[in-house]
Amino acid sequence: MPNLPCRRSRIRRPMLLAALVASMAMVVGACGNGGAVRTDEAEVGDPVQGGTVSVVQGGEPRSLDPATLVNAWVSNSLIGNALYGTLLVNDPETLEITPVLAESFGTADGGATFELKLREGLLFTDGTAYDAEAVRYNWDRMRDEASGSPSLIQSSQIAALEVTDPLTLKVTLGSPNPHYAQAVVWSGLNWIASPDALEAGRQAFDERPVGAGPFTMTQWRRQDRIMLERNTGYEPAPYLDGIELVHNGDTNQRINAVVSGQAGLAIEGSWASLGRAEDAGLRTLVEPTGGGQFLALNTRRAPFDDERARRALALAIDIDTLNEVVFEGRAELPRTLFDESSPFYADIEIPAYDPDAAQRLFDELAAEGKPVSFTFLAYTSVENKAVAEAVQAQLSAFDGVEVQVEVLDFTSALPRLSTYDFDVAITSATILDPDTALWANFHGDSTGNFTGIDDPELNAAIDEGRIAAGLEERSAAYETAQQRIVDLNPAVWYIRTAPAVVLGEDVHGVQMYGMGSIRPELLWTTR
Repeated sequence: MPNLPCRRSRIRRPMLLAALVASMAMVVGACGNGGAVRTDEAEVGDPVQGGTVSVVQGGEPRSLDPATLVNAWVSNSLIGNALYGTLLVNDPETLEITPVLAESFGTADGGATFELKLREGLLFTDGTAYDAEAVRYNWDRMRDEASGSPSLIQSSQIAALEVTDPLTLKVTLGSPNPHYAQAVVWSGLNWIASPDALEAGRQAFDERPVGAGPFTMTQWRRQDRIMLERNTGYEPAPYLDGIELVHNGDTNQRINAVVSGQAGLAIEGSWASLGRAEDAGLRTLVEPTGGGQFLALNTRRAPFDDERARRALALAIDIDTLNEVVFEGRAELPRTLFDESSPFYADIEIPAYDPDAAQRLFDELAAEGKPVSFTFLAYTSVENKAVAEAVQAQLSAFDGVEVQVEVLDFTSALPRLSTYDFDVAITSATILDPDTALWANFHGDSTGNFTGIDDPELNAAIDEGRIAAGLEERSAAYETAQQRIVDLNPAVWYIRTAPAVVLGEDVHGVQMYGMGSIRPELLWTTR
């Protein structure tokens, strides 16, 4: 992979500690250091062995089968990394790939095929071999459409898998993608479970999941917590003796748990909660990303099959006011599609609030008998519902536009999204390496393209960015893609995503890869 400019992860400290922090050395992870996003180890010394850390997150997985898990910070990445380890990680600053349980993963033909080599001597905790056949078995399950795996967007790029020797797997892609290692890092493809254990069925596997990761599960109390202990066969040995993974859907209670010392770390995605944590004197780590959360405008049907209606909505929504109303003014807002720290950044501004221009477009459409009337499909989460209601309130100031809000729990909303039966809904495209995020969300051939936008120039630019090997060529392709997304307005971007953790004073060694995925083997505590 070409060398990329250094990107810095943001370690946010409470303002009351600003003077103290200025006088101390803080390690933020130098470029090329093998994928580190670090807390302030320079202040507390070297890592120590022992102890248990309680980690609180928003929800529990429906299953521990890696084919069902989502490799993102707010989902199930920590339990996936703990039980199964990682084949690969990337440095979120440079995007450089580093093998962990793999020995290497590379291509010699421009991304048409890859060769995965595994470390020697790896065993699952049931004593069976962690070998190329085990990887093939897991990846075949994930690329089976009947599995409904959330990793299908990444795994469906695979056309064939061939075990060429016990530690080597040949991966043939349907079309070349020299950056496919990033797709592995971002998905459940990074997690390999024992085929023997998976063959026992979902219920038996959930009671006794078998991987080769740094921790094993000792107990799963549904709707409460998962207890993990150190895997003594994992090398190098994790620092912690154990992890208590607590599930709590209330963001305020998660922050309070860290403030009170009941938890050492909270996995967060709420900008308002991060602000409250900083006000309470806690450290927060936020991985800088491009893209973010957006209103997906369904271009398959009226009113948003007309680009003027899409542009009018983008100009009518004041994201600064939305930030104040919903996120207490704490959110980072997208002014361009890519973050300025990204090697793919281009100074192409997202449409900004312009009520006069918006009203002119609404008037133009109404005069043609096309008043903008739509339903906003919202979910029951507090912030999601608040965004929908705030957008409805802002648009009530305009003539020629009518908004209804329909609130469903996510389980009920998912079939509507998957069949594209909505006008407007919230989704996200968190962009680090652009390939997976842009292809999945905006390419005409992607089933994850909820907006339905299918523009030949945009498709070609995304495809070119995928196959180009050099940074200069990729940047040029993605600059075209950014411009087309802005011109076509299939999305109204309103906040950056916040892959983040909140830390108690005793917890250190936080390192992220992919979309804020924490490596539990590197956590340590001074308690």
